[in-house]
Amino acid sequence: MEQSGKLFFFCGKMAAGKSTLAKEIARRENAVLMVQDEWLDQLFPGEITDIPGFVKYSSRLRSVLTGHISALLSQGLSVVLDFPGNTRTQRAWFRELFEAANANHELHYVDVPDELCKRQLRERSKELPEGSAFTSETEFDAITKYFQEPSDDEAFNVIHHHRT
Repeated sequence: MEQSGKLFFFCGKMAAGKSTLAKEIARRENAVLMVQDEWLDQLFPGEITDIPGFVKYSSRLRSVLTGHISALLSQGLSVVLDFPGNTRTQRAWFRELFEAANANHELHYVDVPDELCKRQLRERSKELPEGSAFTSETEFDAITKYFQEPSDDEAFNVIHHHRT
C-alpha cells in the first residue's frame, strides 16, 4: 500500500515567523509549499482590503483547494500549507485534509509575544507601499483578538516553537 504524505500547517500571530518556518520545512522535507497570500494576491488582486474580505476570499480558496491537497497527500506527497491555523475553525479544515487522505500531520505553533510580532510587522512592512493592508499595529490588534492557541482536546501533533 502506498504511503500517504504528511501535512504541515501553522498557528501563530501575524508576523510571528510562520511563513519563514513554512519555507524552511518545505525545503527540508522536499514538500509542496502552498502559500495562501500568493494565491489570494493572484486571484483577487486589490480586492482584499479588510477582515471580512479576507474571510470571504480565503474561504473560497480553501473550498477549491481541499480536494487537490487531499489528493496530493494521498499520492504520498508531503504538503506545507502556509495558511493560517489561528482559530479552532481554521484548524478544523486542516484536520479535514489529513483525515481524508489518511495522512500524518504536524501543527507548528509559532509562539511569539505580541511586541516581537509588532516589531517584525513594522520591519516587513517597510518594503510595502504606503497603506498596504494588514501592515499596521491596529490591524494586528484587530486580527489577534480572534487568535486561539491550539488546545490538547484538538488532538493535533503540535510542534511548539517558542520565541522571546
